[in-house]
Amino acid sequence: MPVNSFRHRHRRVLRVFRLPALALLITAAGCSSADDSASAAVPSPDAGVTKLCRDLDKVLPAKVDGERREDPEPASALTAAWGSPAIILRCGVPQPPKMVDPKVAEGRDADAVAGGVNGVDWLMEKQGDAHRFTTANRKVYVEVQVPEGVDSSGVLIDLAAAVKKAIPKGIAS
Repeated sequence: MPVNSFRHRHRRVLRVFRLPALALLITAAGCSSADDSASAAVPSPDAGVTKLCRDLDKVLPAKVDGERREDPEPASALTAAWGSPAIILRCGVPQPPKMVDPKVAEGRDADAVAGGVNGVDWLMEKQGDAHRFTTANRKVYVEVQVPEGVDSSGVLIDLAAAVKKAIPKGIAS
């Protein structure tokens, strides 16, 4: 998804990202690779988050951006994948540090912008030759790695209904 399609909404959406300093202390990196090997690090959230992630797994679409679901290794209800190179979804990841970065909120970070697609707010981060999208304003952080060359807007549109159905609005703990 072109960065510009997210830029016009960043001021409104990022206001809700300003969380207490405690949120900064509990963040951790949680990247997975989105390559042909279709493997993903499985998050290890608490029981409440795990339940919501299992609910999400049950309603995820069989196809995303026209690609059939083929889950990554190791198998887990907290991860899903579609296509090759794989579009990787991980549920229950930690909050990305850029979600509370003032430069992002002010639109001064060329590699991270916020926006929304079909009622789901996302933080988009450019990471090498891929984009990482993380849900915002939901009780659980859901991360989606989209390889370069894949229509990220199509991916987010295809995932929006499942995220809205399984992951309630609110602030992730």
